[in-house]
Amino acid sequence: MLNIALFGPPGAGKGTQSEFLIKKYKLYYISTGDILRKEITQKTELGLQAKSIIEAGGLAPDEIIVQIIEKTIKENPDSKGFLFDGFPRTYIQAYILEGLMIKLNTSLSCLISLEVDEEESVKRLLIRGETSGRKDDNEIVIRNRLKEYDDKTRPVLQFYKERGIYISVNGKQKIEKVSQDIDAIVQNELSKRLFNIVLFGYPGSGRGSQGKALAKKYDLEFVATGPMLDQEIKEQTAIGKQIKSLYESGQLVPDQLVVQLIEKKLEKSKGVKGFIFKGFPRTLVQSYILDGLLKKHGSSISMVIDIEVPTLELIRRLDARSKTDSCMPYDTSTAKIVKRLQEHETKTVPVIEKYNQLHGITKIDGHSHFDEVFKLVSKEVENGMKSMR
Repeated sequence: MLNIALFGPPGAGKGTQSEFLIKKYKLYYISTGDILRKEITQKTELGLQAKSIIEAGGLAPDEIIVQIIEKTIKENPDSKGFLFDGFPRTYIQAYILEGLMIKLNTSLSCLISLEVDEEESVKRLLIRGETSGRKDDNEIVIRNRLKEYDDKTRPVLQFYKERGIYISVNGKQKIEKVSQDIDAIVQNELSKRLFNIVLFGYPGSGRGSQGKALAKKYDLEFVATGPMLDQEIKEQTAIGKQIKSLYESGQLVPDQLVVQLIEKKLEKSKGVKGFIFKGFPRTLVQSYILDGLLKKHGSSISMVIDIEVPTLELIRRLDARSKTDSCMPYDTSTAKIVKRLQEHETKTVPVIEKYNQLHGITKIDGHSHFDEVFKLVSKEVENGMKSMR
């Protein structure tokens, strides 16, 4: 999720640049004044509380403002991100927003500050006053508003400088150049986001081969639980010894061990553009685990792909594979093949249905030759990567 706070003194051009960001990046615009007026108009509980305070000559307190912001964010779960204008205005509100972002399992991507000196702001606002007829655009009022910005809002910038997400833009440039500079900042932020794919498909669908090829082509890290478990056994690690013991006794490897290996993979793979997960999650429980692991590392699932192949073709492929060196334990007989396909249907298909509701599933016809399927998958992956930008 792309969350941006846009700062700048009165007359800096925030309105124009907000329109640019909203249109290009499909962000949901949060102006505290707008959402407060909406709550009052709709006569919600929070709106009525705010109205009574305002009518008595007071300002809506932070307690009400933050609840309205939280409500707005929760009511727009499909948004690609939020653009904050007019919040946070104070140092205290900066802490409030940070806490709210943590509660909602997200964070502020960056704070963009349009820098314009006082005289330029005054000049722009006086011109605006001449054309708009706004009574508050006279020099005395303007300088008072600028002083209030310097006293109350400018200190907030230091809060975000300390967190390393403050970026300034020269707001005195032409509008188009300011937009270009802002766009470059946003593109840089988006480039830091990992592109994570979960690759599904019945045994025999070719997801392993497709996953490895995709990882190589797009510089992604391929995460397959089977090879990871085998590597631990080969290296005779403490976890590997536990896995070997479980294998020898005919038991399944518990999620607790698998999670440790995946987390280790995530931590070690610094500098990668993203991950392709194959073979995990296989169950609903594992899907919740993966969501949690990615969130812990500041990431999330970007795309879910399901490679579809007719059942008879799956059986034919698995039977053919059983006669090669690539034979898997469940390939050795038709009964085992059918059992493994049934297991996927009962345990993994519900996971696919869950992800379809949350993210939408990209379905790929995997019946064709490897190269044809790879073209189809690659096209969808590239479209997915573009949509993140």
